[in-house]
Parts: sequence; structure tokens; C-alpha cells
Amino acid sequence: MSKHKIVVAVTGASGAIYAKVLFDKLQQLSEQIEDVGVVMSDNARDVWKFELGNTDYEKLPFKIYSKNDFFSPFASGSARYNTMIVCPCSMGTLARIASGISNDLTTRAADVILKERRKLILVPRDTPYSLIHINNMKTITEAGGIICPASPSFYSRPESFEQLAATVVDRVLDLAGLEIKSFRWKENN
Repeated sequence: MSKHKIVVAVTGASGAIYAKVLFDKLQQLSEQIEDVGVVMSDNARDVWKFELGNTDYEKLPFKIYSKNDFFSPFASGSARYNTMIVCPCSMGTLARIASGISNDLTTRAADVILKERRKLILVPRDTPYSLIHINNMKTITEAGGIICPASPSFYSRPESFEQLAATVVDRVLDLAGLEIKSFRWKENN
């Protein structure tokens, strides 16, 4: 099995718990992963501190790139990162990706993933959606991206915020092609 090279971008949308659970699970799946590159917006750091009350993103075992580091490996298709996950994905970031505006590393990497016909998974957390949001999601979907809203499921009966967030993150990891142990409808009851 070939190992995955994954870019994870964290934007300033509410829902830092989703990013935290994603990073925890990626660490657990290290045998399937060659590399994880991380880019966080300034707002993502602020939201993480506010919502989770810590700066544990500083302790991640993955390399964190500056938001404007266009020399990072995943700023070019030749580095062959096969998946990019934006979690959570703000509507501003989603709009810039849909419009092809590569004004920072997150949007440049997303542009690269789309042009190389690789897997782009966006996890928007906002609600409700305006028609502009919906049209931007349609544009990204037509370009080959996947919109996976941060809409948790309840049939696994999650008992904590982390378990609830994991219902979304597990779907994202499935979409990324990673083999995970997760609650499966009608397989676990």
C-alpha cells in the first residue's frame, strides 16, 4: 500500500475541536502516512485558543508551515501530496478556493490539489448557508473537490464533544482513503 501525503489546513471558522480530533487520529494512523504538512491561519490559532483553551497545536508532531510559505513542498504539484483537508473551512477560504484566488498557502495548496486532480476535502462549519456559499460549494464540487460539512451524526451515541467531532472526522478520513476503525451503520449494532 502506498502511503498518503496529506496537507491539513485549519482556518478561523469555529470548530477547532474538529481539527484537534483530526490531528489526533492522523497520529494514530501514522503507518499509513508518509507526511502531513500543516498550515494554520492566524484566526485558526485564535479560535483554537478560545474554544479549546490551549495552544496544543504547537505540540503537533507534524511540520507547521507559515501561512505565506510558498516554498513549502505542497505549494507545487511536483511534491505529489495526494490529499488536502481544510478543517474547519471558513466560508471566506471556501470562496477564495472556488474563485481560484491563491493569496496564501492554504488557497495555493488547494489550487494545486485541484489542478493535479487530487483529493480536496473541505469541512465547512458555518450555518445556515447563503446562496453565495452554496454556489461556491457547487463550483468546488464541479472542480473535483469534496464538501463534507461538519454535521455530526448521533447514531453511534457519542458521549463527549470529541466523540461527536469524530463522527465527522471519521467520514473525512474515509473520504481521504485511509483505513480507520469507525462506527459503521448497521455493522456495529
